Amino acid sequence: MGTADIVPGISGGTVALVTGIYERLIANITAGAQLLKFLLTGRFGNAARSARKIEWVWLISLLLGVLLAIAVLSSVITTLLEEQPVRTAAVFFGLVTGAVWITKDRVRAWGVEQAAIMAAAGIGLFLLLGLRTATAADDGAVSSPTEGLVTQPLWAFFAAGAIAICAMILPGISGSLILVMLGMYSEVLAAITERNLGALVATALGCVLGLAIFSTALNWMLTRHHDRVIAAMVGLMLGSLRVLWPWPQGTATTTLGAPSGDLGVPILLAVSGIALVILVERTAHSATSAANREMPSTRSSSPRAKENRA
Repeated sequence: MGTADIVPGISGGTVALVTGIYERLIANITAGAQLLKFLLTGRFGNAARSARKIEWVWLISLLLGVLLAIAVLSSVITTLLEEQPVRTAAVFFGLVTGAVWITKDRVRAWGVEQAAIMAAAGIGLFLLLGLRTATAADDGAVSSPTEGLVTQPLWAFFAAGAIAICAMILPGISGSLILVMLGMYSEVLAAITERNLGALVATALGCVLGLAIFSTALNWMLTRHHDRVIAAMVGLMLGSLRVLWPWPQGTATTTLGAPSGDLGVPILLAVSGIALVILVERTAHSATSAANREMPSTRSSSPRAKENRA
């Protein structure tokens, strides 16, 4: 998930969907949001009950994995995107295409409504991404008198954090790309460089609020409108392929070009990416099925089960 968040057009939510932990992740984040609400309102009894609902070991392990991947692989992925843009984009194009193929099967019953939702989400994101050609902040976006300095008010950082954090759990678009489209990418980087505590705190508070509200709403929708939500996510991943299309400049632009020049290796890498995602999903499914088959036999061998059979 951490590696995915580095690349424009992919989010950690895409990886969570493929690996089958998406709904578990949303449920834990929602429980965390409830815990925070109860603590802030002084309802400590309810807070204790909410805390017991959170899978702390699992959630902290996941967070550490995300942070470790970002720390270790961010420079490697960034270098590859700059030096081998077409081939690197082809790998991620294949991975997301494979994710679409896997995720579509999570819709329990496809119908006209689900197909229409998928198409609307995909076309909408495809057109939205086309509003801005570049996927990174323009080099000359900041004027020389204030170059590298924070120029936006605190509320802008708060709003940017609240919106961008949604990409963490929503497949199809990365948080960094959202910041670019909002014109806040260079501002957030400047705040980090300057160690501007006010701007950083405002961004963090926006992230907390945005994640709490969005995860709660998403958990509610998954519970009551599962197929519609998953169909929309499939559409978002399809729309995000605009950024990952390898030609002409990989993920550096949303402009689409006909395949040219380096063709054989990128196509092979894309196909390998599709195959890898399907293989991982099939392996995980087989392991889960085997574990489920073993559970009844384990229960039947228990003393209570033997006593019942007697």
